[in-house]
Amino acid sequence: MDLQWTAAFLLQLLYLPYAATVSAGAGNRTSDQSDVVIEDLLETAAALRTKSAVVGVKGQDVCSIPCDITAKLLREDKHSLCGQFQQSLLAYSRSTRKMIRDVMDEQQRAIDFLTTQMTELITKMQTLSLEVQRSNTEMYSVKPVQSHGRDCSDIKDSLVSVVPKIPSGIYIAHPENTDSSFEVFCEMDYMGGGWTVIQRRTEGLMDFKRPWADYVSGFGHLPGQHWLGLSKVHQILNQKETRFQLHIALVSHDDETAYASYDDVHLGDDAQFYSLHLGRYAGSAGDAFRGYEQEQNQDTAPFSATDVDNDGCVPFCTIHNRTVESCSARHNHTGWWFNQCGLANLNGSPGDRGARGGGGHAAGDDTHILWDTWTQNGVPHRIRSVTMKIRRLTTNN
Repeated sequence: MDLQWTAAFLLQLLYLPYAATVSAGAGNRTSDQSDVVIEDLLETAAALRTKSAVVGVKGQDVCSIPCDITAKLLREDKHSLCGQFQQSLLAYSRSTRKMIRDVMDEQQRAIDFLTTQMTELITKMQTLSLEVQRSNTEMYSVKPVQSHGRDCSDIKDSLVSVVPKIPSGIYIAHPENTDSSFEVFCEMDYMGGGWTVIQRRTEGLMDFKRPWADYVSGFGHLPGQHWLGLSKVHQILNQKETRFQLHIALVSHDDETAYASYDDVHLGDDAQFYSLHLGRYAGSAGDAFRGYEQEQNQDTAPFSATDVDNDGCVPFCTIHNRTVESCSARHNHTGWWFNQCGLANLNGSPGDRGARGGGGHAAGDDTHILWDTWTQNGVPHRIRSVTMKIRRLTTNN
């Protein structure tokens, strides 16, 4: 840009407003003053041209703003930017504090809500626990378990008119004049059905080495090997105006079968150690309960276990020239109606000694399942499995 042209242009810009002002409202000013102004402008223009000539670089004209004006503009811009930045920081600080307060308030509300919910849940759980305890108390102390009958014979008689074929299985018995109900296994397809199983076992598959308390309460799995329990058998057998038959089914290791039946059976109470009382015998296995000699008779004998000894060996017995202090210990700590040991122990199990060999054994010298009146060629059978069951008899028998 030409510096002279620029100076003339600036003079026109500065002079025209000034001349208009002078002519409109300042008529008292003299022409001398106008000349002074014009001269100042001309001097300013000359100074600008000189300045331009000094700062020109390599033949190029550079239009420069004086340093003091630039500094002033920069200071003003800096102050403006600082002010804006401070205002922005202040606004951001306010918004951040408000956001933090809002978040904390929201978290506190959430914590209060969760605390209330947990308190209500704990209260409900406590109420539910009390209800469950009350229900259990009512169930076991007030409401008896719904039974199917007094025993398996009674169950069969009550179902035979409504069920074409009554299946064998687990039923609930509630003997007459008792306060207890309990599960029993009923055989409904064996010799007319109605049998309550009181013992079932297979040699070696379940340990019958048990203390007195187990034989009283019972143990095992009802559909499989089990002992029903002396107290339960006593409750069934001692119902009023009832008689029960005892049936014992035996299977040998060579799959031969035999049975022993007694037409009347009952047990003494716990004060009599559940003594066994038998009626007339019938069957193919022989009457091992009574044996061949009086000292082998186990009829009317009390029940014995390894920790409750009622076997009559006081202080010991002599059996086959051997001294025996405990029949239960001699028979691998199993429980039975021992009387100087005898010829029968359907709960016997093999111990560490006395294992049978050669297909036979001397009577009483073994700890296996024993029914030593069932023999072959004078040698007792080795019994693999046995089932003891009871069934009602008609009162006129």
